[in-house]
Formats: sequence, structure tokens, C-alpha cells
Amino acid sequence: MAALRGPRLVVPIDVKKKPREQKLPLHNRWHPGIPPVAEVRVGEVFRVEMVDFSGGGITQDYTAEDAKHADLSILVVPIDLKKKPWEQKLPLHNRWHPDIPPIAEVKTGEVFKVEMVDWTGGAIKDDNSASDVKHVDLSTVHYLSGPIRVVDIDGTPAKPGDLLAVEICNLGPLPGDEWGFTAIFDRENGGGFLTDHFPCATKAIWYFEGIYAYSPHIPGVRFPGLTHPGIVGTAPSMELLNIWNERERNLEENGHQSLKLCEVLHTRPLANLPSTKGCLLGKIEEGTTDWEKMAREAARTIPGRENGGNCDIKNLSRGSKIYLPVFVEGANLSTGDMHFSQGDGEVSFCGAIEMSGFLELKCEIIRGGMKEYLTPMGPTPLHVNPIFEIGPVEPRFSEWLVFEGISVDESGRQHYLDASVAYKRAVLNAVDYLSKFGYTKEQIYLLLSCCPCEGRISGIVDAPNAVATLAIPTAIFDQDIRPKANKVPVGPQLVRNPNIPKCTYDGNLPTTKNPCATE
Repeated sequence: MAALRGPRLVVPIDVKKKPREQKLPLHNRWHPGIPPVAEVRVGEVFRVEMVDFSGGGITQDYTAEDAKHADLSILVVPIDLKKKPWEQKLPLHNRWHPDIPPIAEVKTGEVFKVEMVDWTGGAIKDDNSASDVKHVDLSTVHYLSGPIRVVDIDGTPAKPGDLLAVEICNLGPLPGDEWGFTAIFDRENGGGFLTDHFPCATKAIWYFEGIYAYSPHIPGVRFPGLTHPGIVGTAPSMELLNIWNERERNLEENGHQSLKLCEVLHTRPLANLPSTKGCLLGKIEEGTTDWEKMAREAARTIPGRENGGNCDIKNLSRGSKIYLPVFVEGANLSTGDMHFSQGDGEVSFCGAIEMSGFLELKCEIIRGGMKEYLTPMGPTPLHVNPIFEIGPVEPRFSEWLVFEGISVDESGRQHYLDASVAYKRAVLNAVDYLSKFGYTKEQIYLLLSCCPCEGRISGIVDAPNAVATLAIPTAIFDQDIRPKANKVPVGPQLVRNPNIPKCTYDGNLPTTKNPCATE
């Protein structure tokens, strides 16, 4: 795992001691002669702890007023970042299967806390090399915390056909591990949305200053993160799992000749089928008969599906509520893949600012809610999709630069209302434009994957061109990126560090070049 890092603690507090008994003395008056208790350097991120304004005079005695302010969250899934995912006190899992046993139980209405590793389980390091990205074992991801069995206040579990409402009360990075990473996977090992343009494994490390993130690998940029879990989902039933495996296997076996993504991204995997390689099934021990059977059936966590899962919706932050269908008794809720920030589409695949983190959640069971609120979008009652309620907290930006794309590919070929091609063109348009301001195209590709940019399908009815747009908040840059009457300014402000961690591409898959793009 990566070394723990975080702001330096300069004023510690022991809440068991009185204000006058603290290691570093406190004060309650303003006077020029009060001596300092610590020293910090400009630019350094530091942490100050403090007592409440009464110095502990208001006690937690569970009167009506005091109880409102008590911390009642219960830690149900702890994480030790010094241990590997499979060494955790409560075992993690990286597959979906109805028979993975729950590791904890919660009741509706109670606030509980779930900690989690980053989606690779610490495989990507806080360093200046991209070799870990190039050779990462993608058979092991994502590492999820759970499953968590949900029961009502009478102890009756959630039942198939119910709706599980999951409210995000609070979230953030794990204390002492305030950093994250964004990466481009190698063309031969994962790729990404623009893998035919960017085949080389590349990495940017981000550090957190409260709600803000900055990267020494993409200088001149700083933005507030909209922190969220990439994955929140319930366990599938065996019937639903069989549906997933059948349709995805059919796609993998029969789609190669006609279903290449966008018809311009060549040979990205069409599906990620069950595999025993890298499989982690929680309490089910590897090598047992049960493990062998389940590992051959269990679904990979890579795509979002009817159970929610890897939806990567960046606005699912504080105050959000997620309405998930229940397919097995107890719901068996799992979560992971924490993001400090993400752009719409997460276009580089490993494209958010990936991090370890925690969620504080509260659940409600809506009995019979699937039939009441979710209309099946397929041939069985199981073909439903979750509903998400966006929370009230998000970064505020007032000025945006918007890039458009239409469904015409790099060769000039017309595609019919293909939103994927249109969004690809919008992203490439933004990459080429912003690289004029002193950045490499890899830096911009990574940035557009993790900054709070807004992607839209702006037009999907006017044949033959779908129109997609990508809006970028201009305030995240330390320079004005808008077009001017004069040429793009050149000066010391634009001198960047192009030495972003990057590997060579050693494969032979075809790549794409924009014929008229700037180098």
C-alpha cells in the first residue's frame, strides 16, 4: 500500500482533558503578548484540532439537545491501509454473486460508517513512475467493502422486490491518506475511451488540501473535488446473474465483427466475463469447492448493471440518495471505488482521482418498491435500473468553456446518431485546444477525466448527427484559456513540466491520429 500522508498536526487536542490541561496551552482572549504554540511554513498544509467553544462544558448526556450533536455513526467495515485487501479484518470482495456472505448487518435509520481501499487495493503508488499502471492486474478490481445485510428496526431483512434507499450522510478520504491518482492504462491492458489516440500508460498523482486537489504532474490547475463512491450496489439473484453472464458472453463471442466501440476504437474488450484469476469472494475461502463454483459464475464489477454497481456518477456526494433494487434477502449492499473528483464519462478509464476513503450511510427499506417505482426496461421484472437523487452539495462555477462534437469520426466518416462518436470528438476537441496552453495532450486527457467537467448529449434526434458537448470550468486554471483576438499568449506562466510519469507503448495494435491536429 502507499505510504500514509496527510497534513501535519500542529495543535493536538486530547478530548479527555480539560482546556487548561492540554499539551499545548489554549487561550480565550486576544492579546499581542500571547506567545505562539506552533510554527508553520507558507504553502504547507497543516491541521489544527480544537475543543468545542465551551471547552467541554456542554456534556453528551443524551438530553434532547445534547443528543442532537452526538456522533452516532457506527463503523461496520474498518480498513487497515498497512494491510493488503485480502488481509483485512473483514474480508473484501471483487465480484458480484448472491452467495457471497454478508460481513456486517445494519438496521434502517442508523448511521453507519464503511471504510474502503482504493479500487486497485494499493497497487498504484504515490511515486513518479507509471510502470505500476502499465502492469496493473485488472483481474483483481474493484475491491469492495461489504456485503452488508440490511434489516428493519424489527429485524426483518430487506426482501427481493423491495427498494433499498441509501443516503450518503458524509464521506471523504481516509485520514492520513489524503492523496489520489489518475491514470491512462496501456493500450494492451485496459485502454480507455481514447485508447487509440493515447496508447501509453501514464499517471498523475494528486494531493488534497481540504476540498481542493492539485497535482505536481499537471501544474497550474487546482479545483474542488466532488467526492463520491464510484460503486454502490446490491447483490444480484442467481437468476439475474445468469442473465448478465448469458448476454455478456453472447456479446463477447459474437460481437467482434460488428460491435467495435464507436467503430473507431478498434479492439477494446467487449465484455469482462467471469474469471477465477484474481477473484476474491469475501468469506469464501479460495480453493474450496464453493469458491471454485462461485468464481466461475461471479460477475466482474467493471460495468454498471441493474443492481447499480459501477455507475461512476460524480454527483452522488453528500446528501445524495440512491434507490437500489433488492434481489436477495438482506439486499447485501456493497460499495467501493472512492473518487475525490471525476469528470463526466471518466474518459481515461482509470480516470477519476482514485483514493481510499469512507462513507457514512443510512438505509431505508421501501417494501415492494421495485414494482411500485421501477418499470422493467427488458423482458423480465429483473430488468430494472436504479434511481439516484442528487445531493445539495457541489462546487460552484459561473464560467465554462464548452466544446462540441458530432458523430463524424477522425477519418471523416459519417455515423448515424452515434453519441459515443460525438462525445469522443468533443473530448478530442478539448484536448487539442487546451494543449495549446503549454500542456501535453496526456496531461489534458487525464485532467478532463478527473476535473469537475460536465458532459452532455446535447442532440440525439437530428439525423444523421448526434451532438455531444463537454463543458470545462475556466476557474480551475491559473490562466485565461478563452480564445482572444491575439494569438495564444506565450510567457513564463505557460512553462510547464512535461515530465509526467509515462511508459512506452510496446504493442502493435493500431492507433489513430487526427489528420489536422496540432502536434
